[in-house]
Amino acid sequence: MKLTIGYSPCPNDTFIFDAMINGKIPTNELEFEPVLEDVETLNQWAPEARLDITKLSFPALFDNSHLYDLLDSGAALGKGVGPLLISSSDKKWSIQEINAASIAIPGTHTTANLLLSFAFPQAMEKKAMVFSAIENSVLRGETDLGVIIHENRFTYQGRGLFKVLDLGEHWEQKMKVPIPLGCIAIRKNLAPKIKFSVESLVRESIRYAYSNYPEIPTYVRKNSQTMNEEVMRQHINLYVNNYSLSLGEEGRAAIEVLKRVKNGQYLYE
Repeated sequence: MKLTIGYSPCPNDTFIFDAMINGKIPTNELEFEPVLEDVETLNQWAPEARLDITKLSFPALFDNSHLYDLLDSGAALGKGVGPLLISSSDKKWSIQEINAASIAIPGTHTTANLLLSFAFPQAMEKKAMVFSAIENSVLRGETDLGVIIHENRFTYQGRGLFKVLDLGEHWEQKMKVPIPLGCIAIRKNLAPKIKFSVESLVRESIRYAYSNYPEIPTYVRKNSQTMNEEVMRQHINLYVNNYSLSLGEEGRAAIEVLKRVKNGQYLYE
């Protein structure tokens, strides 16, 4: 049985799926057709149920829970892994200035956008763009601020940009739970045994990747564009962890908290 599977070309995703996609572990009766896209593109495809298995930001999963089930493996959760709000100036920004600022975000359906709204619910002038364009948007003055994710966490300072607020740290301090960033979801209309098999294969694929780590697989290097290996490892170390193997009780509790926040069941401070 062939299944389409969507995920990003970022090192954490390609590290997770390399063994499963490229025949390094047996997948038995299942065959996978990978579709590599930016996570916000995958979020936008979710209402169509275009892919059998897909990476999604958690807000996109919540919005499409009638179409997709959450897998216990492959997710990106953690502590100290959240998005950063950045500026081209090292000045201290007031809440009023941030609320009035134009802010580049990596997509409206992303956890990054939700965490920005959690910290600054009155910040309304947002401009959605591909995550890799946000640094340049701020540097060129096209937006006053930007919310960066992925490898830009490791590169922004070298480009003369400054942290205004760690949105993930703000979340952790307020809610006392890890940050649920992204997950792997599977179409609800697939048989439960398929879901169980995919969940197990993702877990096995991660274990295989770690058995050869810190070696960077060719698949990861090929899809990471100009990133150097040190940044690739930082990326993997940050976003692939025990929650990726299994959400566990703590991970599931954090996801439930994020869902309640999205639904307005917690008041913002």
